[in-house]
Amino acid sequence: MSLFRFSARRLVSQAYCGFQAASSKKQKFCLEMARPSSNMADFREVFAKAKHIAIITGAGVSAESGVPTFRGAGGFWRKWQAQELATPEAFARNPSRVWEFYHYRREVMLSKHPNPAHIAIAECERRLSKQGRSVVVITQNIDELHRKAGTKHLLEIHGSLFKTRCTNCGNVAANYKSPICPALAGKGAPDPETEDATIPVEDLPQCEEDGCNGLLRPHVVWFGETLDPDILTEVEKELEICDLCLVVGTSSVVYPAAMFAPQVSARGVPVAEFNMEATPATNRFRFHFPGPCGSTLPPALARHQTEIIS
Repeated sequence: MSLFRFSARRLVSQAYCGFQAASSKKQKFCLEMARPSSNMADFREVFAKAKHIAIITGAGVSAESGVPTFRGAGGFWRKWQAQELATPEAFARNPSRVWEFYHYRREVMLSKHPNPAHIAIAECERRLSKQGRSVVVITQNIDELHRKAGTKHLLEIHGSLFKTRCTNCGNVAANYKSPICPALAGKGAPDPETEDATIPVEDLPQCEEDGCNGLLRPHVVWFGETLDPDILTEVEKELEICDLCLVVGTSSVVYPAAMFAPQVSARGVPVAEFNMEATPATNRFRFHFPGPCGSTLPPALARHQTEIIS
């Protein structure tokens, strides 16, 4: 059993959100490497030879598309932060309020478009697939902008805003309705003075499977919930075969995603971080490119002069 698989299986039983990397001098001593390089020419040489590329993305890759994160100072919807609404307990107490929050996010995302970072990743995947090379995107984002950009090999470890799951029968389905149900039309305004709509449960999104009519919930991983073990298995497989890993727009502090790239690096695979600033994992990687992902990623993934295009 690989080091990654052992760790992932141990951590999948933990709540994903808020479970942060422990601060350990011994751990830092074992995992830290020399200061990472920002030499793009060196990275491009590694990129040109890679056969299986894994790209791990977080909220930073969508920031330039104007996607609100609801994280940190000022990250409020009305008077609540996501951590207060994105929990099974919050949904059980007040499904109307939680659905207003997610309805607002869905409507915002329907107006957003992929930025140059998303497009560069999707174009790279298309181009390399014609050369017998592979690209997989492992994303923590639920906004589907990678999908909208054209990425095909996509593992959404935290789910999607545009999928629902029935709380009764468990059916998962894609759902792009706007509004998702008539009762939510015009609801979800983020202004702190806005009062809750207090929509009756029977008027909230309902399951359309024959004879079910159960209450639907967003198919996203909430605080206090575990990641889908089937998706984690796919992630394990991809990280075990990759010969180049990119970490794009993620803070590298929330487990289990925070351990993916460091453990790839620990087996000698080059890892390149593209982020606005350094993260707790930066010194474990071979490369670090600071700045907006939409500016740094396109030249990094552009066609290399040694590529053979059929």
